[in-house]
Amino acid sequence: MCHVIVTCRSMLWTLLSIVVAFAELIAFMSADWLIGKAKTRSYAEPDNQTGGPSEPYHPTLGIYARCIRNPGMQPIQRETLCGPYAENFSEIASGFWQATAIFLAVGIFILCVVALVSVFTMCVQSIMKKSIFNVCGLLQGIAGLFLILGLILYPAGWGCQKAIGYCGHYASAYKPGDCSLGWAFYTAIGGTVLTFICAVFSAQAEIATSSDKVQEEIEEGKNLICLL
Repeated sequence: MCHVIVTCRSMLWTLLSIVVAFAELIAFMSADWLIGKAKTRSYAEPDNQTGGPSEPYHPTLGIYARCIRNPGMQPIQRETLCGPYAENFSEIASGFWQATAIFLAVGIFILCVVALVSVFTMCVQSIMKKSIFNVCGLLQGIAGLFLILGLILYPAGWGCQKAIGYCGHYASAYKPGDCSLGWAFYTAIGGTVLTFICAVFSAQAEIATSSDKVQEEIEEGKNLICLL
């Protein structure tokens, strides 16, 4: 029989696990890792609707995607065009970014699996006599290591030709040149920190769901157990 056990610590761990997985996934897919130097439309491109000079804009570059200003020749009314610049893995601008993509993808996959499993920890707390919380915490720690490796390698690719085209000739490994770091990079760092916090917090969730008070209520025959 399934005993649904809900505690504040286990619920908080579940919510954090889901938030971390989504945050890392969104950051990975975003083009806002590097914000390029300001550019203006070329003279061959049409001006804005007011007829005056168009304002400078900042193109952005991600691991495999980019955002540029709509040159005015597209049949859509959007200021910027965003999408992948690489049609396949081998076309990613730098070997370091290819390694970053692999490490981040593995880490995010593990986090998504843990987030999915965490939903069911309210009903199932152990598999093969091993605590799901402890197993998930270990997996989150491993995912965090993959994320760290990816984030360390990413700046090494700033010297590639693609990055130089956005950031100027002063861009090189670990030096962004005229570029600034976008929200996606900081989100990935914040998600990595939260990943390790989740890994540590999983132990607290395990303690909360296996406390003496929980065991007493299970022995009393209760199927729904909610504790603060």
